[in-house]
Amino acid sequence: MSIHKKVPGLFSAKRYRVYFRKEIINPAPFRAPIRMRLQTIGNLRDLALFNLAIDSKLRACDLLALRVSDVASSGQAQSRAIVRQRKTKRPVRFEITARTRKSVEVWISAAGLTDCAYLFPSRISGSPHLSTRQYARILDDWVSSIGLDPKAYGTHSMRRTKATLIYRRTKNLRAVQLLLGHWKLDSTVRYLGIEIDDALEMSEQIDI
Repeated sequence: MSIHKKVPGLFSAKRYRVYFRKEIINPAPFRAPIRMRLQTIGNLRDLALFNLAIDSKLRACDLLALRVSDVASSGQAQSRAIVRQRKTKRPVRFEITARTRKSVEVWISAAGLTDCAYLFPSRISGSPHLSTRQYARILDDWVSSIGLDPKAYGTHSMRRTKATLIYRRTKNLRAVQLLLGHWKLDSTVRYLGIEIDDALEMSEQIDI
């Protein structure tokens, strides 16, 4: 059930309702089959896209606009990267885990991409890189391939997945705010769909 249904009127902004209806790619037993399937069929691009989407926590428009030089140098992926967000014009940093670095390096090598090339070029003439619509269709294929309902997931599912898991494990909203590149902490609260029960649970753990 979406957060705005659980707490009527709490998050009434229209743009957040769409986000809350979309599930995160969780738990790990759901993410592992997607990776395994992509590895089995040899879809190197999608494997790199899937891994980097989760690690970077970027909006779809920023993820798809990445160039090779943003995440790698001479074919070697970096452990951290920084990009300027299209929406806020602010820079945001993100980590690239070992598994993601490996998949990115394999994809760059197999596709013969140069440092100045887009990391995820489109096969459609006139489009320099994958569009958000193409990305959404790719995501639908990922989730449906493991028996999940694609209507329950969207591109924001990928952005929210790691951020939500970090919050659940640490309850550190400020850290998640920085990782998502939000201007205001309130935006992070709404984006993660934090409920009053979460706030009360944290409060109960503080004994003054």
